[in-house]
Amino acid sequence: MSSPPPSPATWGACRFCGVANPPGAVKCEICGAPDPVAASEIAKAPRAVRRRIRLAGWLRGFIVIVVVAGLSYAILSTVISGPPVVADPLTTSGMYTIAPGNHTVISGEISGGDFVTGNWTAVTPPGANVTIAVYNQTQWSSYLAGTLPGAPQWSNSGNSTGRIVYAAPVTDNYYFVISNPYPVGSQLTINVYVVTEYQSNVADDGFG
Repeated sequence: MSSPPPSPATWGACRFCGVANPPGAVKCEICGAPDPVAASEIAKAPRAVRRRIRLAGWLRGFIVIVVVAGLSYAILSTVISGPPVVADPLTTSGMYTIAPGNHTVISGEISGGDFVTGNWTAVTPPGANVTIAVYNQTQWSSYLAGTLPGAPQWSNSGNSTGRIVYAAPVTDNYYFVISNPYPVGSQLTINVYVVTEYQSNVADDGFG
């Protein structure tokens, strides 16, 4: 049978930092100050010692309350705000500088039935033609390999400005390729402003 715990009266408190010390301690286990005051003798200790012990106890209690309050606030704020919202890679806006014969790409996954809308405008030189084509993952792999990827999923060419409206038939990675159709020898660089927005076809039921 285990021995009963020592009586609280046999414990002591450090004269300097007020930390509790076990029975028989000859110095504080925290700060090293000598001769901890037994619990039964604290009431008889000098006023300065009693004041330090009370102050140390109050400070420790205050620190515990602050820590608990901070953790509670962090947990509650996370629960109330919910998970962070990460922007979809197909929701973008920006100016792209495209050299003649080159292109830039905006890509991301689209769930089947969802769609991407947007628009583009050739800013400089105004009126320059821009080509936009949408390829799925298989077609894009062929494009990178230098082989003909076949007809794009969607395209628009020969316009300096226009709308993007593309609905994905199946879930896949899709690549919106914005191209400068002018030959390299033309030295005609186009600055084109493009806006795209991913939109889900699932109606908001008020619970999401």
